[in-house]
Amino acid sequence: MPIFKAIYKKLSKKWHPQAITVGAPVEMDELCKHIARMSTVSIPDAKAAIEALGIVMGDLMNAGRSVHVDGLGTFYYTCVSNGQGVDAEEKVNANQITGTRVRFVPESSRKGNTITRALISDDLVWTNIKSVSDLDGTGTSAGTPGTGEDGDDSGQGTFG
Repeated sequence: MPIFKAIYKKLSKKWHPQAITVGAPVEMDELCKHIARMSTVSIPDAKAAIEALGIVMGDLMNAGRSVHVDGLGTFYYTCVSNGQGVDAEEKVNANQITGTRVRFVPESSRKGNTITRALISDDLVWTNIKSVSDLDGTGTSAGTPGTGEDGDDSGQGTFG
């Protein structure tokens, strides 16, 4: 159940939905437990594979490659050269690069005129934070009423 809240955008002078997350991020141990439950690998094996994936992806992207992971998507580097432009193509060099970013494009498939992203469920239903009464950080009831109705318009993407 993805959750949103209403925020006021001063530029457009209108209210818009903004996605928020609840609770703490899912950490490696919990991720590995979920993987172990739905596969034939143990929790330590899942952890070792995920840790190796990050190292191998970094090595391959450092070699100038993009990395495609079936069912997940494609990862690649981009570079930033804010304020470091030059007047001629011949003068362009690596010293102009002021930052490196990892970009991610989720896997997608096309069925007729519909494009589906791998990480977006077919039965996804957005829920307004004001309509959620019990949050425990996992999207399930915990018996403790949530708040979230404080009118905060800070634009923060997390809640909880």
